[in-house]
Amino acid sequence: YVKGMTVESSFWRKLRDRTDIKGDDTELREEILRRFVLREDVLRLVDDLHRKGLITAILSDQTNWLDEINERTPFYHHFDYVFNSYKIGRGKREPGIFSHICDLMNIKPDEAIFVDDNPDNIRNAEREGLFPILFVDLQQTRKGIERLIS
Repeated sequence: YVKGMTVESSFWRKLRDRTDIKGDDTELREEILRRFVLREDVLRLVDDLHRKGLITAILSDQTNWLDEINERTPFYHHFDYVFNSYKIGRGKREPGIFSHICDLMNIKPDEAIFVDDNPDNIRNAEREGLFPILFVDLQQTRKGIERLIS
């Protein structure tokens, strides 16, 4: 489902089969969407980077829910590009995804900074030549980005 290769109902059915989760698709979906909270401080950092002339993008291993979250609380406008695994059919764990995204943005991997809170994604991006920053907190991330762009 995250890669757009099946429908949401199949996702929920399989999840129910493998876990103790109860509830219908609509209830479960709303539970997830309700818990999604945009980090305004991170969006301010993105805006700051954009004002400095950097290209800003998001690469999300998300479903069609990302568009719904954006409809409820618009945030796409903070980014030059929005790449969603659901729409591109590939996720961050797949070899070559970061180079592919750089190609789509017309940049080289060694011109890209990749920020993520998942160490595996960081390692994958680094293997493809991007400059990775593991998100621990906003202050550390801001410092890491500033160090790389200065």
